[in-house]
Amino acid sequence: MIMGANLGTTVTNTLVSLGHVRQSNEFRRALAAATVHDFFNLMAVIVLLPVELATGRLSWLARKTADLLLGSGGAEWESPIKAWVKHPVTWLKDALGSVGLADTALGISMVAVGLAVVLVALIAITKNMKTLIAERLERSMNRVLGRGGGIVAIFVGMAVTVAVQSSSITTSILIPMSAAGVITLRNAYPVTLGANVGTTITALLAAMAASGSDALTIALVHTWFNVLGIVILFGIPFLRPLPIRAAELLAELAIRRRSIALMWTLGVFIIIPLIGIAIFR
Repeated sequence: MIMGANLGTTVTNTLVSLGHVRQSNEFRRALAAATVHDFFNLMAVIVLLPVELATGRLSWLARKTADLLLGSGGAEWESPIKAWVKHPVTWLKDALGSVGLADTALGISMVAVGLAVVLVALIAITKNMKTLIAERLERSMNRVLGRGGGIVAIFVGMAVTVAVQSSSITTSILIPMSAAGVITLRNAYPVTLGANVGTTITALLAAMAASGSDALTIALVHTWFNVLGIVILFGIPFLRPLPIRAAELLAELAIRRRSIALMWTLGVFIIIPLIGIAIFR
């Protein structure tokens, strides 16, 4: 379930990339930057799920780590970004509720407004980046992220995600940056890997505050899955370019036929999971 959740969370940036569908060059870069995250998580599941089912080493590693950390105490931190977002959402809910909408209609209306705000914001970010980001700054950003073979970019992704407590926020920020050509795909890729690890901090903090080792073990399985995925798919040189090449190929195909991007999103995140549930339930 954790592996599936890790893959499912990448749908956000894939949906964000569709906001650039009308501009071919932007859409190619945006979709590639979004789906490189998809492909990494898919490949990590393909590699680590059979290993876990056959040997149980991932859960064993999580249990051993939990035993070492058990009793170390807990901590809790509320992200200020969540607090800033909460008030406008509450105002919107109250405003829509005041017109007498039923719960279902209210929920649909809020989702629609949220999607509209996201799309407008992404369009504004992309246009402003084209205007404000100089070529020199673009080169500097890519040079910094490219240091250490991508290790710096991984730590950048971790730090940002720990701050905002959401890998979707971090990776979705990368999409308009990639679409505008501010950051290259090869530098965006390790940032998404760091975001994968950084997003587990919330579950770890909550689990360490809970009694018993089971909660902490589950949280650590998520962390170790992402760490081992990076060690294997990013650490082994001949495997490192595979997610990038797959994302670039999908983006090129989507440029020729836009429906491929929609088919990918529906197929990977809705149809295949439903088929799997129907077969193995």
